[in-house]
This record gives sequence, structure tokens and C-alpha cells, in this order.
Amino acid sequence: MSDLLVPYYEHPSVRPAEWDAIITAAPRLYGVVLNPASGPGEAPDPAFAEVATRLRAAGGAPSGGVRVLGYADTDYGRRPHADVVRDIARHRDWYDADGVFLDQVAAGPEQFAYYRRLATAAWGAGCGTLALNHGTTPHPSYARIADLLVTFEGTWTSYTRLGPPQWRGGGGVRLCHLVYGVPAGAGLADLARARGATVHCAVPGMGDHPWGTLPHTLEPAR
Repeated sequence: MSDLLVPYYEHPSVRPAEWDAIITAAPRLYGVVLNPASGPGEAPDPAFAEVATRLRAAGGAPSGGVRVLGYADTDYGRRPHADVVRDIARHRDWYDADGVFLDQVAAGPEQFAYYRRLATAAWGAGCGTLALNHGTTPHPSYARIADLLVTFEGTWTSYTRLGPPQWRGGGGVRLCHLVYGVPAGAGLADLARARGATVHCAVPGMGDHPWGTLPHTLEPAR
């Protein structure tokens, strides 16, 4: 089963070897988060459009290519609905994204209606996969609208101290753990599965931009 989600936030013209390595790893990938400019940007980016085309042509997801998930920030339910919907539409129109990766997603039941509206808009735009990055365990209601729930995002140190899973999903939704500051040789996959997450990503990066690094197993040869 493809179990690796890669949120790699570097421009293909700056890191072409890294993007080549991601595409080469296609059979192992659940999907790739495409993030040209903290979202789709204000105009199509030809370099990201080319990468998206190559990912869709690679052998990964059951449909024949790697899932391309367009990045959109929701600011924990504070960002205007129309702005997020615009980002979703741009990812679909400009990069032919298969789905959407909503970031900074609220976890409480109070904001669920906001995300249900976004889910309806995403489905209407033709998105086949909806990923919600809560970064923590959300209220179970979110499993009704998502295909993938990110229930942990944080450092390796924090992850190793994480207690037993509060919830293992259900109803067809898969759980994902995104971990950064991971040392070489650290085994995340088995630990993630033991905690109910069948999708994961572990990168060595730290600081304000950890997702500018790749998992050790994907790093290109120098």
C-alpha cells in the first residue's frame, strides 16, 4: 500500500533533483502536496504545472498516477470561505490537481460546518481526495467529510513522547502523521501504523520551514 505523503514546498527550478526523486518514488506515494506560493499563487506557474503532469503520469495511486493535492490555508476556520474556494478552483484549473490539502484546520466541532461547506465546494470542483491537516486529533465528525486526516504534525522528539492514540479513524478515512526533525535511520512507518496512521512523512528539517526537506529515503544522490 502506498503510504507516503510528501508535502515538499520548494520550487522545481530551484530543486529539480529533489523533484525528480519524488517522481521516481511514485509507487510508494499516497500523494504529493503541491504548494507553489502558500497556495496556488496569483497566476499559473509553468514549472509546477510540469511537475504535476509528471506526477500524474507516474505509477503511484490506483488511478495510475500520483495524487496531486493542492495546498490551501484555512487559518483554523478564520479565512473567508470564498478565498479558500478560489484556491481550490485554481489548483484544479491550473495544475489539474486530483484533490486538496487544507492546512491549519480547526479540530473542534464548532468549526465543522465551515469545513463541511468547503468539502462540498471541493467535491463540486471535481476534487477526488480531501485531506485535512489538523495536526492533532480532531472531533470524529471530520471523518465524515475527509479521505485523509492529519492527526499529528510536529517534531520527532514530541512524536516519540506521544501517548496511545485517542482515535484510530474509521468509516474509510485514513490517518496521517507528519513528523519533522527526524534523524537518519529512525523508523517512523512502523510506529505510525501502531498509532493508527497508515500514511506518514518523516523529514529531517527543522525550524520555520521543515517541509523544504525530503524524507531521508527520497533524498537524491549527490
